Amino acid sequence: MAAAQTDPSPDLSPLTAEEARAEHAQLSERIAEADRLYHQEDAPDISDAEYDRLRRHLEAIEAAFPDLAGTGAASAAVGAKPSEKFAKVRHAVPMLSLGNAFADEEVAEFVARVRRFLAWPEDRPLAFTAEPKIDGLSLSLRYEKGRLVTAATRGDGEEGENVTANALTVHDIPQRLKGTGWPDTCEVRGEVYLSHEDFAGINARQEAAGKPLFANPRNAAAGSLRQLDPAITASRPLRFFAYAWGEVSASIADTQSGVLERFAAWGLPVNPRTRTFTDTEGMLAHYRGIAAERADLGYDIDGVVYKVDDIALQKRLGFVSRSPRWALAHKFAAEEATTVLEDIVINVGRTGSLNPLAKLRPVTVGGVVVSNATLHNEGYVRGVGADGEPIREGRDIRVGDTVTVVRAGDVIPKVMDVNLAKRPADSAPFVFPERCPACGSRAVRAVNPRTGKLDAVRRCTGGLICPAQGVERLKHFVSRNGFDIEGFGETYIEVLFEAGLVRQPADLFRLDFERLKDAVVARREALSAERRAGAELPKKAAKKKGDDEDKAIKNLLAGVEARRSIPLNRLLFALGIPQIGEATAKALAKRFADMPALIAGIDAAARTQGGLDWIEVSAVPRIGPTTRDRLLDSGLPPEGAEPIPGERVRLTSSQRDSLIAHYGDIDAARAALERAAGQRPGDAYRAFADDGEVGPVATDALIQFFAEPHNASAVAELLKEVRTEPMERAASATAFAGKTVVFTGTLEQMTRNEAKAVAERLGAKVSGSVSAKTDLVVAGPGAGSKLKDAEKHGVRVVSEADWLALVERA
Repeated sequence: MAAAQTDPSPDLSPLTAEEARAEHAQLSERIAEADRLYHQEDAPDISDAEYDRLRRHLEAIEAAFPDLAGTGAASAAVGAKPSEKFAKVRHAVPMLSLGNAFADEEVAEFVARVRRFLAWPEDRPLAFTAEPKIDGLSLSLRYEKGRLVTAATRGDGEEGENVTANALTVHDIPQRLKGTGWPDTCEVRGEVYLSHEDFAGINARQEAAGKPLFANPRNAAAGSLRQLDPAITASRPLRFFAYAWGEVSASIADTQSGVLERFAAWGLPVNPRTRTFTDTEGMLAHYRGIAAERADLGYDIDGVVYKVDDIALQKRLGFVSRSPRWALAHKFAAEEATTVLEDIVINVGRTGSLNPLAKLRPVTVGGVVVSNATLHNEGYVRGVGADGEPIREGRDIRVGDTVTVVRAGDVIPKVMDVNLAKRPADSAPFVFPERCPACGSRAVRAVNPRTGKLDAVRRCTGGLICPAQGVERLKHFVSRNGFDIEGFGETYIEVLFEAGLVRQPADLFRLDFERLKDAVVARREALSAERRAGAELPKKAAKKKGDDEDKAIKNLLAGVEARRSIPLNRLLFALGIPQIGEATAKALAKRFADMPALIAGIDAAARTQGGLDWIEVSAVPRIGPTTRDRLLDSGLPPEGAEPIPGERVRLTSSQRDSLIAHYGDIDAARAALERAAGQRPGDAYRAFADDGEVGPVATDALIQFFAEPHNASAVAELLKEVRTEPMERAASATAFAGKTVVFTGTLEQMTRNEAKAVAERLGAKVSGSVSAKTDLVVAGPGAGSKLKDAEKHGVRVVSEADWLALVERA
């Protein structure tokens, strides 16, 4: 297998310090959430490859803007906070993460970096161990006088979960160390994992029992070890490899390889494919050898770990940020295979995206039989990216093609490339449907808010009536920040949708007692005892008999009736219109008295809509409406030319750079401006698009939504049942008016949404990140990086109790 290639480093040159801080905060929070899902919930939501890409982007920003290093939730984080389900164990020696490499050149640089740090001559041997990187759950085993006394997960690196009772059931983990010579205190670290055979057996039993299947062996191993009932852990054949140590009361050996030999003598399993090398070529050859036999190992690995063998040198090298200088994880590329694409089918996602799926001639990729693979979106199939740049050098993907398939991050199969030499002579480009396969509504490609170009994803515009989106749209409609209908949880929506009683929002307000009761009873009676135990609504309904059940249903109907009058901004947000979040909904509600007035404004805007080039110019960073209009009136001045008063606009250097960055060069920008000049919209459209709180992207989303007859009809039907009222206005004469407030940590006396609503009602702006412009930080228990940022910028910090006291006086 060829060595993995690194993603090109992101171009950070256009970023200002403030933009870098905002992007750093966003990346940091996304990585922290991915860490939590992976380490604490055993339910990762992104692939390993995507996680690595996000982490590298974060590190690139910190390298370009050193003052941001260590300021985010993920900058130096390891793993995630331990779950509240388990007692906590404080690691005497932190359990750190490893730096990653994806290319041979990075491994060579790692070796050279170690030599430079140690001032170690090139002609002087320097030994490294190379061992398979097991894809499992990190575990620390504390032995005292040879007896296992504590087992803990890595957690956040500083503190883990106490899983001692479960670890005692793992056959590979000795309860007492064999032989002699072990220190009185000896903390052994390693990885818990499942073999492929055992993983298949567990999933077969899960399926037979009607329980959810595990996504992969790593998730199954983590879920098995982190059971509250040790008997469940004991029923699953977990395995263990030892490869490191934490706190020890006496030295074990002088070298990494020597420690592993001692571990093996004490009855601890170590990986038999660990080798020691004194040259980079040997390390890389071992990496490629392990990669070649990877599918036959019988367990999952995702790379090879190199470590300086001499422990004294490890101590000299020390650590940097979240990882040791003396170790490196050389990750594998996503595994590849070649097969024939037999069909392309379109699935409609819950947000209306038309997602192409490749139906493949079954092929084994990394030990897994793959028959389906993602094709991402329309642009990906056509060979054109969202930025207009070619993908795969412009090669499209067609039915009948011989394609290269990879398992990205060893989880999600995807089609990567096409062999044109094997393309059938009668093949034809795949034609994306312009109508939704699920509901027949128009399927369109919207303008990408970042680039101003057509988005690569085509979406169904039938949101409120599309059955593929129906349940999720209705759940959003009744959610806390939407209509917030008391008692109407997700399970009720599923019951009523399946019964055909609620297919669009207006149906909720037409329910009657008998039909609602019939649906609940029918669902309850259709469920088996096992399914009923796991389903929120039927379980509750099953406990209610006669009058109790009737009372519950009457309370639901009362909750619906209480929402027949609702602020305009909440109704707008509840409709789930793309690009219309809470902030945009509030901005629109400030300008329009009610929904009919807003719809009339949108209709007028649709009749005077601008062209695509005008929309793109409007999306260029640092080019505001005033500058844009002057550029369209007088054109872009030649390089170095002085502007003529009243005729040409003077651009700042950052504005000129932004145009060049967006269009590629100044000539392309000039040509785009000339095209846009003939595509200018009318005043009705610009009333929306030039509003800084709305903008052209949200304006176009509103126009597309209401241009779909099904949506217009669904909203009209809803307005027969409910009326909109003016949005509650923010106070303009309070001590918080115009202030920026940030909430962090856990709020104990109100929800985060309630706190945000209170602050906005008092005229404050609520931000998700702390900067020098922040006026107040409200910190609850568990406050992390935002609290540090507040201290750095000298921002006032108060507790939740102090905040409530300030609110009362406001």
